[in-house]
Amino acid sequence: MAYPDDLLSSGEHVVIHKHPHWKMLIFPVFWLLVVVALGTYLAGLVGGQSWGFIALIALAVIAVVLVLWLTVTPLLRWRTTHFIITSDRVMYREGVFKRTGLDIPLARVNSVRFEHSFVDRLLGCGTLIIESASDEPLEFDDIPSVEKVHTMLYREVNDNPEDDFQPRRLDGRA
Repeated sequence: MAYPDDLLSSGEHVVIHKHPHWKMLIFPVFWLLVVVALGTYLAGLVGGQSWGFIALIALAVIAVVLVLWLTVTPLLRWRTTHFIITSDRVMYREGVFKRTGLDIPLARVNSVRFEHSFVDRLLGCGTLIIESASDEPLEFDDIPSVEKVHTMLYREVNDNPEDDFQPRRLDGRA
């Protein structure tokens, strides 16, 4: 999904648009499976009781609340979190009801580095750390393909058309 062009400046284009890595969804899916399995088991236990109908309604309400809290909310948070690199800036947007955003002009980026643990390396994600003119570095966790994002951001920050390789002809002219 491309970032909306009407939110970009004139002449600005999206270089990379990422959501956080899917590993953020492991625990929400786990909790969904636990709630469904436990709810099914408990529904089977109380189904034959005289008060079973009321217990089933209570179980259903509890299960819905747990699924909304433990699964749907993290899924929405994941879906509405955007890490975007454009030709002019780095943007980070997150939030469902309360949206927050951060923009860093590429001209203010001093250095870019990444970190990833062994598990992150296996999953193909990591933390991107951007040092800008602010007091402390900004860390963006769970960026998919963090090494490629790091390289693309470094290229965008340091892209000077004057230093691009241009082969010379044999007569010495460009």
